[in-house]
Amino acid sequence: MLIWGLFLVLIIIFLALDLGVFNKEDHIIKTKEASIWTAVWVTVALAFSGVIYWLFSSGLIENPTGLTPKGAVLKYITGYLIELSLSIDNVFVIAVIFTSFKIPLIYQHRVLFWGILGAIVFRALMIFFGVALITRFEWIIYVFGVFLLYTAFKMLKGDDENFDPKNSFVFRQIKKVYPITSQINGHDFFVKRMGLNAATPLFVALIVIELTDILFALDSIPAILAITADPFIVFTSNILAILGLRSMYFLISRMLQKFRYINYSLVVILAFVGIKMLLSHHVEFPEWLSLGVIALALIGGIVASLLIKGKEEEVI
Repeated sequence: MLIWGLFLVLIIIFLALDLGVFNKEDHIIKTKEASIWTAVWVTVALAFSGVIYWLFSSGLIENPTGLTPKGAVLKYITGYLIELSLSIDNVFVIAVIFTSFKIPLIYQHRVLFWGILGAIVFRALMIFFGVALITRFEWIIYVFGVFLLYTAFKMLKGDDENFDPKNSFVFRQIKKVYPITSQINGHDFFVKRMGLNAATPLFVALIVIELTDILFALDSIPAILAITADPFIVFTSNILAILGLRSMYFLISRMLQKFRYINYSLVVILAFVGIKMLLSHHVEFPEWLSLGVIALALIGGIVASLLIKGKEEEVI
C-alpha cells in the first residue's frame, strides 16, 4: 500500500504544479506548448517503466500474477499505448462537447484539469472491480472480449458520428435538477442569477466530459485487462495516459480532420484485444505481438490518411 500511496502523491504533485504553477493564469494552449507538454507526459510515462522494473525486481510491490520484471515492463508499456491510442477517439468527443457548449479556448484547459480528478477516482474503482471480477470469475474475460468486439463493430459503422451533447440524456437530467445559464462568467463553474445559483456551460461541459470518460473507460479498461490483471500496472498505465490526454487534446484536436482514417486503427486495436481475450485460455499471445499490432494499426491509419488526402489535393 505504501507504493500505491507514493504513486498517488506523485500524481497530486503533478496536478498541483500543472494548475498552480504552469497554468495558474488562464490562457489559450497553442500547438507549440501542447507539443512540449505532450512530449513531457510521454517521457514521464515511459520513464516510469524503469520504476516498474525496479519495483518488480526488488519485490517492493505485490505481484499477484507472478510477472518477471521484464514482463511487467512490457505489459505496462502495452497497456499505456492501448489507453493512449484509444484516447484519440475521446479527443474527438471532447472537441464536440466544447464546440456544442461554446466553451472558449482560454478556459478549456481548466475544464479538462478538473475532469482528470474525477476520471482518476472513477477509473480506480472500475479497475479494482474489473480485476476482482477477472480474478474471481475467469469466464468474465469472455464477456469483456465480446464487448470489445461489439464496440469495434459499432465504431466501424460510425454510430457515434451524430453525437450531440445538448440532446444527450445527461444534459437533460442536469437541467431538471439544477438551474443552467447560457452565460459564461470567466472560468467560474457557477454564477448567481436573480438570487439563485446556476451552473455555467463550463460546469455542464465538465459533467458531460466526466461521464463520457466513464463510457470510454468501459472500452479501455477491459482492453488493458486483456494484457494483464496486475492492478498496479493497469492503474499506473491508465492514469499516466490520462494525464497526458489534456495536452494531447490541444495537440491533435486541430488535426483530427487530417487523420480521418485513424478511427479504423482503433477498430483494429479493439478487435485484436477482443479476440485476444476470447482466446486467452487457449492461445498465449506474446507481448511483442500486441505492441506490434498497436504500432502498425496507428501508423497505418496515419499513413492512409496522409496518402489519401494527398491524392485528393492533386485532383483539386
